[in-house]
Amino acid sequence: MRYEAWKSDEQVAYALLRAVVGTNLLMHGASRVITGKAAFAAQLSEQFARSPLPGWSVHLFGMVLPAVEGLVGLLLLIGWKTRAALIAASLLMVVLTFGSALVQDWNAAGAQLLYALVFSVLLFLRRHNGWSLDACFC
Repeated sequence: MRYEAWKSDEQVAYALLRAVVGTNLLMHGASRVITGKAAFAAQLSEQFARSPLPGWSVHLFGMVLPAVEGLVGLLLLIGWKTRAALIAASLLMVVLTFGSALVQDWNAAGAQLLYALVFSVLLFLRRHNGWSLDACFC
């Protein structure tokens, strides 16, 4: 049975995985904005209090992280600038993994490794990104 390009199982699978990961990141950022970025930044500062990082840098990162997660998540969810969004998300995982390892939070580091794997798979299989704004406008 021959499928039209937009109906291929590969494209549907890619779109669904991209949408799930995008929604996850978008909601990470949105929930932190809704509950208060300052509260999130304070919690992060407390978590990193014994790390060698300056407190001001952890607080600043905590204030910026929700917006970055939200933006990257939205881009992935709608499939706009997918390549750039996946690279940005992967670089974000590098930074988050560094922080998690610094405070020896190996559970978080493991979860970040899983995110990095999914981002890499999505980047590798981007040729199947047919259900996206990228496909409509490029």
